[in-house]
Amino acid sequence: MSTLASTAPVRRPSPRLAVLRTETRLLLREPGTLFWVLGFPPLLLVILGSIPSFRQVNADLGVRMIDVYVPVLVLVAQIVTGLQAMPPIITGYRERGILRRMSATPVRPSALLTAQMGLNGAAGLVSALLCLTIGRLAFDVHLPDQLAGYVLALLLTAAAALALGALVSALAPTARLATAIGMVVFFPSLFSAGLWVPVQSMPHVLREIVVLLPFGAASRALDQAAAGHWPDWSHLGVLAAWTVVLSAAAARWFRWE
Repeated sequence: MSTLASTAPVRRPSPRLAVLRTETRLLLREPGTLFWVLGFPPLLLVILGSIPSFRQVNADLGVRMIDVYVPVLVLVAQIVTGLQAMPPIITGYRERGILRRMSATPVRPSALLTAQMGLNGAAGLVSALLCLTIGRLAFDVHLPDQLAGYVLALLLTAAAALALGALVSALAPTARLATAIGMVVFFPSLFSAGLWVPVQSMPHVLREIVVLLPFGAASRALDQAAAGHWPDWSHLGVLAAWTVVLSAAAARWFRWE
């Protein structure tokens, strides 16, 4: 006598979720990338905070330099993520034909792009949180008084950095060239964010030019929110406009193979 056994259908994760899990595992196996994204900005904050003059009130600014540099290093985390971490990975996938092969499977290449942008965006935000936490616990830097405005400015900054990284990924045919282009854009981005000279300390004409750039506008927006003011809508508008323009350009020139 035979019996018929009924088997329940096996649920498999969606292709997008499977790609996200795979990319997460691959990212966790890259200690170099994790250091530059998660470790470098907090480490630089500790180094700067260890300088005695940075813990004293600056006569021109009326605040301590370490208070000024916490928002700057929050920006550095987003810039490193967008320009140094993401483009070489995506262009490397294209260079090795992975994106082309994925286009012939149920897993669409867009799932890979979404996973990469999501993971890198999350890593940049975690790095920003580490900077804020270290600043508060180690150097008594006040947390942002206008939290909602700070979060909004930070999210727009992360989106602009990822959009810029996506454009670099679209234009660079190889991973090596993506790294080179990213470095060319990297240092001007750090300057506009105020790493060498805080934006509020720049000469008036230079400051007016810098705040028209995404990370210059982000620096002013984060400073205003940290001081308890709602970020100026002009700065938020500059961030949003750059995000839209860079995203549209990346979509226009991106190639799967």
